[in-house]
This record gives sequence, structure tokens and C-alpha cells, in this order.
Amino acid sequence: MNDFAVDAPRLPRPVLFDQFWADLTFVHWPVDPATVAHLYPPGARPDVIDGLTYVGLVPFVMRHTKLGAAVPLWYFGSFAETNVRLYSVDDEGRHGVLFCSLETQRLAVVPATRIGLGIPYTWAGMSVTHLSDEVSYVSARRWPRRGLRSRVTVAVGPPVQPTPLEVWLTARWGTHTRKAGQTWWLPNEHATWPLHDAEITDIDDELVAAAGVEVAGPRLRTLFSPGVHARFGRPTRVRGGFS
Repeated sequence: MNDFAVDAPRLPRPVLFDQFWADLTFVHWPVDPATVAHLYPPGARPDVIDGLTYVGLVPFVMRHTKLGAAVPLWYFGSFAETNVRLYSVDDEGRHGVLFCSLETQRLAVVPATRIGLGIPYTWAGMSVTHLSDEVSYVSARRWPRRGLRSRVTVAVGPPVQPTPLEVWLTARWGTHTRKAGQTWWLPNEHATWPLHDAEITDIDDELVAAAGVEVAGPRLRTLFSPGVHARFGRPTRVRGGFS
């Protein structure tokens, strides 16, 4: 982990989007990197620690989206999302994530991000509810592959200090994506996650399996965060990323 940036590198300007990621839960399982290598675009590969990579199921609420750093997109307001993500690295040493799918309540997000950024957003009916110290996330896919479901309920516990592995999983400063026959790096920055212990009281998920990912061991400790402010910069081409 000598080349791993625990704190966000300075974001190249201009800022494309400014957002707040709230009420976020990290659910992770180990994965044999050889079983998912074919899912990565040219120029990127599975990021590995101690011989394993990981898949994350990450439900949360998106709030306060802005175009650039100052223009509010009032239409979007607050809405639920759930992503299934793998962990990626490229030859320039950039450690990021590779999204397998991103469920969203907002239909307008789907074509804009698929066409403009190559990010595989999907449209779903979703809800996030709070009851005392419990948070429940429910999603049912509308398009594509209508009917895929995910349900996660967690009991939020006290603040915790992350382990080195949990830092490796959560300190990610960009996304590898694919569009127009080229692999791209979409950088982001945010503060260090404030993390809480969380106990899963209910889980029934079809999204990880639907992404073609087979887990290789028991689930890690579940983590919850009240959220962080995040910003995205301009995409750049990844060296060796031509098909």
C-alpha cells in the first residue's frame, strides 16, 4: 500500500459536479481477482490486497447536486442510489472503483451518465427509511433487466476507526469507466469518511450476482457513514485504454 493515497489528491479543475453522499452503508465481500478480470476495460485491472479484490454493495442518498461548484440542479433534489462496485487500478497507479451497476430513482440521470460518462446507471424504484437507529434501503429495478431487487437494513452503532483494509476500500479518488472505445479516469475528492459500526439485520440482494460477480468468502464488517461532500473533476484518457 506504499503508493496508496489515503487522502484525496488535489482535484484537477474545472469541477464538473458537486454533491453530498448521505446515509451511506458499505457492504463488502472478498472476490478472486481472476474471476472478475474480464469485467475491466483496457488499461485497468483488479486492484488487489493480500491476493484478493472485493465487491461492494453501497446504498446511499444523493443530495445537493450542483453543476460545476455553484449551479444547483433543483430537479434532482435528494434521491436514493445503490451501486455495485469493484476495485480498480491502472498503470499510472490510480486506485479507483469500477461500477458494475448504479441504481437510481431519477430516470433523467440514466441516459445522461450512460452517454456522457459511460457510467452504467439503471432506473429503479427505491426508498430509504429511518426508524430509531435503523436505516433500510429498498430497490426494485425498472430498466434494464426489470425486476432485480435489493433490500438492506442496518442497525447503526458507534463510531469506529477503520482497519487498513477498510481504508483501502473507502479511500478511492476516482472511477474507471468506458465510452467511445476508450477507457477514462473520472477523478473525485471528498473528506475522510466518518464511519460507524453497523449490523445488518436484513439483507436480500440480487444485484451483486446479476453483475456477474461471485464472492469468495464471508462478508466483511459492515460500515455506515452519515456522509461526505464530494466533487468530480474532468475525465482524462487512461494510457493503454483503447480497444
